[in-house]
Amino acid sequence: QLVESGGGLVQAGGSLRLSCTTSRDIFSLKTMGWYRQVPGKQRELVARISSSGITNYADSVKDRFTISRENAENTVYLQMNSLKPEDTAVYFCFRLRWVSALGTFDYDYRGQGTQVTVSS
Repeated sequence: QLVESGGGLVQAGGSLRLSCTTSRDIFSLKTMGWYRQVPGKQRELVARISSSGITNYADSVKDRFTISRENAENTVYLQMNSLKPEDTAVYFCFRLRWVSALGTFDYDYRGQGTQVTVSS
């Protein structure tokens, strides 16, 4: 129900743009986001954006990543610049269900994930 694209292999310092498209029923008036997962590590909420465009970022990606949404296209984007090897992960698009002040979160819809690999 959420279809991601845009992952791949890039050198450190490079850029990638992830896209996530879904249906209006899932997208409209909801907070959408991206999280990433590295095997053996806890998932990290990278960025989220409310239906009105308010954004939040993990400290690890601030000033490098930009989340945006195109409501008319039911699409959310993640522009990733100045990529680092530590950004290597599977990135998942999701619709936010809840988020805590500690950064824990849950979703009710999620994409299949797209691999981002940053070489040094």
